Amino acid sequence: MKTIKIAIADDQVLFRKGMVNIINGFEGMEVIMEAANGRELLEKLENSETRPEIVILDLSMPEINGMEATKVIHEKYGDIKIIILSVYSEDRFVTHLMELGINAYLFKNVEPFEVEKAILAVLEKDFYFNEAFLLAMRKRMTGKKPRLLIQDNIPSLLTQRELEVLDLICKQFTAQEIGEKLFISTRTVDGHRNNLLEKTGMKNTAGLVVFSIKNNLIDPAVLF
Repeated sequence: MKTIKIAIADDQVLFRKGMVNIINGFEGMEVIMEAANGRELLEKLENSETRPEIVILDLSMPEINGMEATKVIHEKYGDIKIIILSVYSEDRFVTHLMELGINAYLFKNVEPFEVEKAILAVLEKDFYFNEAFLLAMRKRMTGKKPRLLIQDNIPSLLTQRELEVLDLICKQFTAQEIGEKLFISTRTVDGHRNNLLEKTGMKNTAGLVVFSIKNNLIDPAVLF
């Protein structure tokens, strides 16, 4: 079994060391890099021959914070998945991070098993949203008027097949599962996903889910 390589950046030493011990206790996972801030993390990524598959970032760190580190990692190391682990829960702030290209957002009060679940999900499905995040999204959208300009243009912006693929992506089906449901190849599913990213301007699958929720293409309630 391949070991999942993980990096952690958090300026709170006790919390960071605790997370390292927890993650190293998960089967098939290993923390290969830790840093006290975004600058230290970026320097280690630049100089290390072995890079992590997933980076777990705190948002509030000295020198370079989690948001700025996210921008650099996405630009320079596009294959690295990013999980934010933070105390901040303001929904507008969270959705902005999703649009920047992170793959999951967890609050620091989650149970260890959910961290493991999120790591596995972002590798398999490219994103992970827990119930707390989806409830925040639903709360934010409640009472908002539909974004009619985008809604009116949806039929011309996306094909019917792309809408079907997008719906199944939001419901956390893998590319293989989507292919089986729609009787198309995994390669074709990937092609539709790439078209969706290009047409919507999103950076990854997590962004597609946020796009769907913000434009009333899917109700967050059906996702948990």
